[in-house]
Amino acid sequence: MAQTMRRRNRDAPDTADSFARMAELPAGAERERLRQDVIAAWLPMAERISLRFRSSGESPADLRQVAALGLVNAVDRYDPRLGHAFETFAVPTIVGELKRHIRDHAWSLHIPRRDQELRTAVRSAQAALGQRGARSRPSPAELAAECGLSEDEVRRGLAAEGVHNTLSLDHPVLGADDLPLADTLGGLDRALDLVVDRQSLKPLLRALPEREKYVLYWRFFGNLTQKQIGARLGVSQMQISRILSRTCARLRDELGPAGTPQRTPAPG
Repeated sequence: MAQTMRRRNRDAPDTADSFARMAELPAGAERERLRQDVIAAWLPMAERISLRFRSSGESPADLRQVAALGLVNAVDRYDPRLGHAFETFAVPTIVGELKRHIRDHAWSLHIPRRDQELRTAVRSAQAALGQRGARSRPSPAELAAECGLSEDEVRRGLAAEGVHNTLSLDHPVLGADDLPLADTLGGLDRALDLVVDRQSLKPLLRALPEREKYVLYWRFFGNLTQKQIGARLGVSQMQISRILSRTCARLRDELGPAGTPQRTPAPG
């Protein structure tokens, strides 16, 4: 019994008597005072544990807060009568709380938990190989042999590395005259809509009577005025205006709301 109650860290506080007293006390002011004292005594240990996860991308303040929450949960659930030192119960509880928080909040993009686990395994394998003097970028085969995964799983873990933290659009891009990332991204090309519209209109334009074809061509491609078109065809400007309105309305109807030509029923 005495061996299991032994503290692992020399600077871990001795709160065994406080826990034993709390187990005997009913809910009330005295028990709450002991509880707050125990939490305050172990809080430095919780903060030290949070430092292990400083490379996760979460802020140190958030990690300390999550670690403190895990400590509170450990204090409330710990039963000294089971014969185990509080430290052996609290450390896994705090670490588990931190891991859950990082899994659920620290990823810029949501990916399956399995891919997150593969990323963690691959990073551990990379660290182990690096400590043994392996080359800086081990191959997927070397990583797979180290962590007991398949090469496909290793590749999934490596791919997950890139979505843990996303780049700001203001991040400078090397090799692009240090332009911000936003300036290197393509924009919406509205001319693509015109390509679709023109291709859809082609069969409809070919089906127009010759006079309507000439009126549309001279007006929209020849940049002639309605009066100039009327002079070429020997009609008034008012007639050209009516032809344009009638022809455009017909094309809109035949093109349809979805931008595709509507089938004209075959004559019965």
